[in-house]
Parts: sequence; C-alpha cells; structure tokens
Amino acid sequence: MADIQGTCQDRFAAVRDALAASLDDQDVGASAAVYVDGEPVVDIWGGYVDAARARAWQRDTITCAWSTTKTMTALCALILADRGELDLSAPVARYWPEFAAAGKERVQVRHVLSHTAGLPDWDPPITTAVLYDWADATARLAAQPARWAPGTAAGYHSVTQGFLVGEVVRRITGVTLGEFFAAEVAGPLAADFHIGLAAEHDDRVAPVIAPPPAAQAKADDRPPREGSAPLRPEEANTEAWRRAGLPAAGGFGNARSVAAVQSVLACGGAARGVRLLSAAGCERAREEQFHGEDRVLRRTLRYGMGYGLMGGSCFWGGWGGSIIMIDFETRMTVSYVMNQMLDQGTTGDDRGLSIVMAAYEGVS
Repeated sequence: MADIQGTCQDRFAAVRDALAASLDDQDVGASAAVYVDGEPVVDIWGGYVDAARARAWQRDTITCAWSTTKTMTALCALILADRGELDLSAPVARYWPEFAAAGKERVQVRHVLSHTAGLPDWDPPITTAVLYDWADATARLAAQPARWAPGTAAGYHSVTQGFLVGEVVRRITGVTLGEFFAAEVAGPLAADFHIGLAAEHDDRVAPVIAPPPAAQAKADDRPPREGSAPLRPEEANTEAWRRAGLPAAGGFGNARSVAAVQSVLACGGAARGVRLLSAAGCERAREEQFHGEDRVLRRTLRYGMGYGLMGGSCFWGGWGGSIIMIDFETRMTVSYVMNQMLDQGTTGDDRGLSIVMAAYEGVS
C-alpha cells in the first residue's frame, strides 16, 4: 500500500485509505484534505512529484489545480459583493464600460459567475499567446457579441470566466485578481495557493502529467475544456503559465490550501480567527442561477454564484481530476489535488469523488 504522510483523525481513516488506494492505482502524486468547523482534520499526501517516480511528494508540494481555481476567483467576487463594492446583479458594463459593445449591455455579473453570459470562448478563436496578454484577451471579449441572451442558457466559460471576473475585480480594486486574492484571502488565511506564482516557489511545483494516450485521444474529440487555443496539459508546466495568474485555470496549490480557503465559505464567512465575509455573503454562493443542460459540457448542472451546486453544497473541479466540495450543513470542506491528469471530467473523476465520499463517513 502507498505510504501516506501527514495527519488524519481516526474517524476519517477512510480518507487515508482512499488516497492510498488511488496512489496504488492510477495516481502518481496527490494530496487530500478535510476541514471541519474551519479546522483541519485530514491533511495527507503521498506518491511522487515526477512521472519517473524519483522525487517524493512533500508537505509543501504544489501543482496546477486548473479550474478548481475558479472557486478562489468566485470567493473574491463574493467578498467584494459582501463589502458593497460589487453588485452581482449589475451590468458588467457598470464597472467595465467597454464591455457594453456588441449588444452586451444586459450581461450582468451574476451571468458571468454562472456561465450564462454567452461568452464561453473567444470569437474568433485565439492562440495560446493571447492568454498571456491580459489587455488583449479582455479587449477581445469586450468587443465580441454574446452567443445567446444572458441568463437564457449556460455554457461552461472554461477560461473566459477568469478574464471576465478578473477584469471586473481589477476595475473595482485597481489590482489584478491574483493580487487581490493574495492580499485579501490567501495572506490572512496563511493559505499556500497562488494565482500567479512567483519564481521563488518554482522548485516546489509538481509538473502536470498529461492524461494517458487513450484518454487524451478521447479528449481531443471533445470541445476543449480549458480554452480554444486548443490548450494542451503541458502548457501548465511553462514559466509563462505559472506567472500569468489566470483566474479560471492557472492557480497553484495543494489540497490543504484549497480546503483552507474554501472552509471560510463552509463556516459562515470566518475560519481560524479570520473573517472574510458575512454569513449572508456566503449564502450568495448557493443562489441558483441556472439548472439545466450546459451547452459546452453537455451535462445537466446547477450553477450558483461561481460554484456548481449539489444539494445544499457547493463544488467544482479542475481539468484532469482535482476537486473541492463545500458542505454548509456539516461545515466541512473536502479537497483533492494531484499531478496525474485522467481527463474523466471537468468537475472531477472517481479519484476525487472517492475522497469526498470517504470524508462523509467521518461526519455521518
């Protein structure tokens, strides 16, 4: 059985077993964390940083979490809304006047957060290089028309959502979303999650390992989940990607940091002595904005304000397997972050779900 490091309360032993089983199967390196009432009850890791299995995954190993980053971006928007600086029902153009072009004056901030804004991609498609030019990427989105009337349909805004929310945050605060997150969220919580990774952390990064050839071939037949470039998994291993601070898919962290940040939402806005928003502000995440078939993902989903909804919980996952589940009733957050992509689904796969289900055994 895989050697699991870290701490795990006895009642959550099933989480440790689930991670070990995953590492014995398809995983290379991974971490899992569970927070209850804002405090860590599981903080474990195991496996290897590299595909050659020569370097062990360490406590401070981080990797690209792909779209799990969206939950960090959504939390920033919720914090600004709770402070009265952002109206989630206001037109995006109130904060970003240029965005009203091409008939988009009725697109509201909540439409962007719920993937119903009609801008799931760039029209015409962009090259990967444009992702690293914030002014160009946002100007293109501001200029193009929406594909559908806002709020009438949903289509996963896999990469565009980060630019759209990020530009609104920048217009309000004067700083990038990554800078706002670092100063207002990660810093106060001492959370090791980065939207825009400084060079000093490069030696801690576990490179993303692309899905097995069969899974990748299958993925190539579907609409790209992380942008229209088309984006390849290996792009996350470039210096340009690490530095860019892409708010929809470019965050770096581990399970501990993801669960630590999102535990604030599960605990009414405060955790470990730090309050980031009110209890009412947290509830905004669960306000259903859409329930139906997502045109891009081709599956039925419920979208709240920046999060997927499942029962009374919020969740989302990253390309290839990472996941975060936020349960308001049990005040629990469960996270899984790994380097081996399997590409079984945008909102997580069996590995992450096994961690989530095992965590519920500890609170049942």
